[in-house]
Amino acid sequence: MTANLPIAELFQALADPSRVRILALLRTMELSVGELAQVLGQSQPRVSRHVKILGDAGLLDRHKEGSWVFLALTVEARTQAVFDLIDQWLDSASRNVLNADAARLAAVRADRADAANRYFSAHAEVWDSIRSLHVAESMVEKAIQKALSDQPVGRLVDIGTGTGRMIELLGPKAAQATGVDKSSEMLRLARVKLEAAGISSSLRQADMYALPLPDSSADSVVIHQVLHYAQNPAAALAEAARVLREGGRLLVIDFAAHEREDLRIRDAHLRLGFTDDAMAGWFAGAGLEPDMTEHLPGGELTVALWRGVKTALAERKAA
Repeated sequence: MTANLPIAELFQALADPSRVRILALLRTMELSVGELAQVLGQSQPRVSRHVKILGDAGLLDRHKEGSWVFLALTVEARTQAVFDLIDQWLDSASRNVLNADAARLAAVRADRADAANRYFSAHAEVWDSIRSLHVAESMVEKAIQKALSDQPVGRLVDIGTGTGRMIELLGPKAAQATGVDKSSEMLRLARVKLEAAGISSSLRQADMYALPLPDSSADSVVIHQVLHYAQNPAAALAEAARVLREGGRLLVIDFAAHEREDLRIRDAHLRLGFTDDAMAGWFAGAGLEPDMTEHLPGGELTVALWRGVKTALAERKAA
């Protein structure tokens, strides 16, 4: 009777040239199945079969974004051991193949950048019109950095990451960075920006009310200019608090209450900003203790920052 030997199954998963090439490509960046097929010169069904084998071996994760499936390596401790072995034993012929794949990967990067540029060009006028209503972004970003500078950022989660600007701003100081957005198009833009900036991150398509993250998995959570689109801000903040560890911090950046009713129609804002009292109430309901509020006036709209700390369960029950 043949013994069950999981370690042998792991080596079997690596016993194919295409699967080794896939791992080497994912070592550089997250890629979709279609992008891998483009680099490898193989059909998507064939690549999908290889991906399934690697996934079953625990070497990569799959996540869906619209009609795309993106792939990423699993936890570093597992995959790094595989790469240590590959790096030690890599022969010149294999190195040539992997180098050729890396060169073709440049075409994928170029395609992403072209798509991002087209989207930015199409929406630049809308974004510029909103920016003109409030204080300069540089001042807002300086305030954001200051609000999170007194403690390590640790494991960062950016809810509604959009083009990935908050990860670009805070990611270099984070132990790891995860961006979540409902729009697959915005996530593709974020990938281009963060790849160009050389910032490692994990991007996931999901709703702000159902984050694809376990409880207590984040040290810092940021919600930047997203909450005014929320049907239920209290539920969104409660979900953000769920993924925070005790002592972790949530930072919300949005507009203070205003009367620009046209933004509902023109830009689909569901909320015309927020009062400090409303935000404090939602924080408390989510088990967060407000510990900082800052207003940045400088135009028709005032940008506000609200920060809260997740309290211990015992403290919340006592309250």
